[in-house]
Amino acid sequence: MSGNNTVDKTCLIIGASHAGTNFAFALRREGWQGTIKIFDADSVFPYHKPPLSKAYFSNEDSSQVDLLFPKENYITDHIQLHLGKAVTLIDKEKKTIALEDGSIEEYDKLVIATGARPFIPKIKGINKAQNLYPLRTASHAIQIGEFIKTSKNKRVVIIGGGYIGLETAASLKKLGAKVVVLERENRVLARVTAPEMSNYFHTLHHQNGVELLTNKNVVSIENNDNGNTVFCDDYTNYRADLIVVGVGIKVNTELAEKAGLAIENGIKVDATAKTNNDHIYAIGDCTFHYNKHYNRFVRLESVQNAVDQAKVAAAAICGNRIEYDSIPWFWSDQYDVKLQMVGLSTGYKEVIERVELDNDKSRSVWYFKNDELLAVDAVNNPKAYVLGRRFIKSRQKINKTKLKDTAIPIKPNSFL
Repeated sequence: MSGNNTVDKTCLIIGASHAGTNFAFALRREGWQGTIKIFDADSVFPYHKPPLSKAYFSNEDSSQVDLLFPKENYITDHIQLHLGKAVTLIDKEKKTIALEDGSIEEYDKLVIATGARPFIPKIKGINKAQNLYPLRTASHAIQIGEFIKTSKNKRVVIIGGGYIGLETAASLKKLGAKVVVLERENRVLARVTAPEMSNYFHTLHHQNGVELLTNKNVVSIENNDNGNTVFCDDYTNYRADLIVVGVGIKVNTELAEKAGLAIENGIKVDATAKTNNDHIYAIGDCTFHYNKHYNRFVRLESVQNAVDQAKVAAAAICGNRIEYDSIPWFWSDQYDVKLQMVGLSTGYKEVIERVELDNDKSRSVWYFKNDELLAVDAVNNPKAYVLGRRFIKSRQKINKTKLKDTAIPIKPNSFL
């Protein structure tokens, strides 16, 4: 469908997320001349989500959030933004969507960018806890920050030792809170990184005054006038003025599932982000998509993936077929540490850890499956990140003996 043939066409987008919003502007750049409408149940203007566990704690109101695009750009690019408008149904036969207010919108192309929502575990008493928040919106972050700043030494319990939990712990500690992190597994970041990185971040938080505890399965929460008490199944308990729940997410696939689209660990899409319906595409956190490099389907929760899939889907809809072929990358900021991750370490057989001789705050972990480099985690080490990304993309075979030798500096030809 070339741009010249789209003047009378309508593309609807469900979700004003990173994926949905970037897609709308990418679609215009690809030459779509017809109508573009974005619908989202949230009434807040589309904004960046990564600062939720960092900068937004210091904001005083939601008007200070970092917008994804300036408001005037929506006018310039003729993108209609319908906020506070929840979509309740997709009818793929009639090519319509139904809104909560009963109105019906027709489409020629539909893009689902519904993302995910926080998973709230079934913990006894969790619904009665005081000052308990997930961390998915700017409103959550701002309310947490305002509460912490009311007095020093507020007691915070964070349930979950993933990246969100650890970033939140670092940010709230800086604001003066007394922070305890309770992780159910035997190490933090157990599902996403090697023990070497888990140990590094465990030590980092300990050095910064955060009490980080593993093998802590929370079973109940009680509250009274003095705040909350969090109970674990090992009979320990922890007092909390505020609780942050960061144990994972639940993918928003309900609309797609009701519409009869293929669901498998998310909305299943091909390399162009198309679902099993020719007129419906899906992008971002909610998708289970094919990664060409790793030769398997994956679901990623990252801004990079959302933006990349948005571009791919926009090109495909306008007849400029390109396929998703990106190496995933992620980042995390904690205290004075910048962690950059590239690749997917799933299935690794060997880990090589480097601590640079000239800077012991700079380190990297390299994940291998036999001779193939799968992923690199780089701490305060942009050279390792950049070089690792290049090696992964090109499937360059690396001399592991040289890589282990920290007397050899990280340079393009150092490990060949």
